[in-house]
Amino acid sequence: MRFSLQRETLLKSIQQVVNVVERRHTMPVLANLLVVVKDGSLLLTASDLEVEMIARTAVEDARDGEATIPARKLFEYVRALPDGARVTVGLGQDKATVQSGRSRSAMATLPANDFPVIEDIELLERVRVPEAAMKDLIDRTAFAMAQQDVRYYLNGLLLDLRENTLRCVATDGHRLALCETALPNGVQTRKQIILPRKGVLELQRLLEAADREIELEIGRNHLRLRREDLTFTSKLIEGRFPDYEAVIPIGADKELRIDREALRSALQRAAILSNEKYRGVKFEVSPGMLRLVAHNPEQEEAQEELEATTHVDGLAVGFNVTYLLDALGALRGETVTVALRDANSSALLREVEHDHCRHVVMPLRL
Repeated sequence: MRFSLQRETLLKSIQQVVNVVERRHTMPVLANLLVVVKDGSLLLTASDLEVEMIARTAVEDARDGEATIPARKLFEYVRALPDGARVTVGLGQDKATVQSGRSRSAMATLPANDFPVIEDIELLERVRVPEAAMKDLIDRTAFAMAQQDVRYYLNGLLLDLRENTLRCVATDGHRLALCETALPNGVQTRKQIILPRKGVLELQRLLEAADREIELEIGRNHLRLRREDLTFTSKLIEGRFPDYEAVIPIGADKELRIDREALRSALQRAAILSNEKYRGVKFEVSPGMLRLVAHNPEQEEAQEELEATTHVDGLAVGFNVTYLLDALGALRGETVTVALRDANSSALLREVEHDHCRHVVMPLRL
């Protein structure tokens, strides 16, 4: 095996996959990248048995072959080379040599046959979706995923494919984020899959706001995403996601429209004097105005008054300020709508111009 290419090109490919490699692993070979040279292309594969990432790029001076090379060492070494350097990698006996100008290193290898590769995913459905739209869905919902919840099905992101729509939904039981986009070709039957947290964060890092389309392959136990330079495969979380549509408030007829940035700024200031444990802030709504009130055990208080388009009078309800800030950060547009029902009901936040993203925040007793 042998190949040669520019340092920046090799570094980009390694960066795409190296985060999958866990520092603690069950098999020594999982600390390595599977390096395959075939037909003038270089394929770099990283895996932790749950998520697999393959980066693909063209190389010169290529000789077909395969080996596994220590992932972190290769990454750090290539990153430390000067800009514009040309890198040549070759395989000797139990060693991979990495050479650039007068720099040369030899790294221990392990047999490529020992590297676990996900091949068959029992394909059930294949759909195409614009990459920018997929990135936007994940960016605007992933923050609401649970972390290490005993309800394991909440520690991930639901992809709900229905007719001509793809929805991404996340919830930790205290708030919910839902965003959807049109599917150009649709699906034959509705499918719901739960992508685990690590896979979601990897996609969030890798997807670009590009015009091109990506392909999603849905298997019985896996999701595979294909792009020209990248193949991402992840195991799915087994389990049934809760009926999220039942969480979206119905009959929340007490609405206020408010400047999104002004509300964000006011909440950030009120949060400074909120209780560090409960992070509570109270909404007091009266005609044409929203008052925010926060207290803490030191008897300190913050009050903010904001103009709002509303006819609601005498409604007071508490919320976790962090959840509100996360939701506002995921919304777009100048003005948002906050729909309320009573002091014991959730708030529904959405954009005035569009309804394709909705955020639900549970109330807090203050």
